[in-house]
Amino acid sequence: MNDAQKCGLEKLSRRSMLRNLAVAASGTAMLGTLAANHAGAAQTKVSQKVVGYQETPKGAQRCDNCAQFEAPSACKVVDGDIAPAGWCKVYVRKPA
Repeated sequence: MNDAQKCGLEKLSRRSMLRNLAVAASGTAMLGTLAANHAGAAQTKVSQKVVGYQETPKGAQRCDNCAQFEAPSACKVVDGDIAPAGWCKVYVRKPA
C-alpha cells in the first residue's frame, strides 16, 4: 500500500471514529434522559435539531406511529410542534 492510500484510510478511519463517538454521545444523553424520566424526575425534552427531526417520514417510520408521539402535534421526548408525518432519530414503533 502506498502513502496516498494509507493517508486516505487514516482520514476515513478518523471520520468514522468521530461519527461513532457523536452517535454514542447522543445515545448516552438520550438514555440518561429516559432513565431520569423513569426515576420520577421532571422531563426535559431535547431540541428537534439534536434528534435530526424532519417534517417528512422515513419510509414507513412516521411520528404518528411512534410510541413517543402525543396527538395532535407533540412528542414525549422532542420539544416543539411535531408533524404527524414527521420523523426523527428517536423513533420507536408503537407496539402492535
